[in-house]
Amino acid sequence: MPHISVISASVRTGRISHRVALYFRNYILENGLGTVEILDLNEYQFPVFHERLDHQENPLPQTLEFADKIRKSDGVIIVTPEYNGGYPASIKNVTDLLYKDWHRKPIAISTVSDGSFGGTQVITSLQFSLWKIRAWVVPAMFPVPKAQELLDEQGNAKDKAVLDKRAKGFVSELLWCIEARKRMES
Repeated sequence: MPHISVISASVRTGRISHRVALYFRNYILENGLGTVEILDLNEYQFPVFHERLDHQENPLPQTLEFADKIRKSDGVIIVTPEYNGGYPASIKNVTDLLYKDWHRKPIAISTVSDGSFGGTQVITSLQFSLWKIRAWVVPAMFPVPKAQELLDEQGNAKDKAVLDKRAKGFVSELLWCIEARKRMES
């Protein structure tokens, strides 16, 4: 059974995108698709890193813990809000922190915004950064427009059948990539 980490990228007060991270955790567990944990960047409260982890002389314990969790994950779902057409510094900070840990790691992107496009402007810029560090960006996206209207604070969907139908294709693509990577490396 694969282990999936869901990165909740927003560190803002009153964040809405965290609801989507909670939804994915619930969805994966309810459907028996794997084990899952949320890596909440708001809880980590990382400083701005001045150097990649490999080059840090005295890395913080929580930095080592985060890196270890990414390393042990079979795949990652990044849930990021859209801020002014881009993604938050918090997710750029941790993607640049690691390098070899992202290599060929299947990563699926879910974007969130208050607007009707669901943060789709973020996708290409985040994809490009992930490609540059040699991550395997899953060819399925999960934009969530007006998440505050779709999910409660615990990540429960107001129209579960509709959201689950969308999530099925998205998560299935991630699982396919995870399985393909395992077969290629064995």
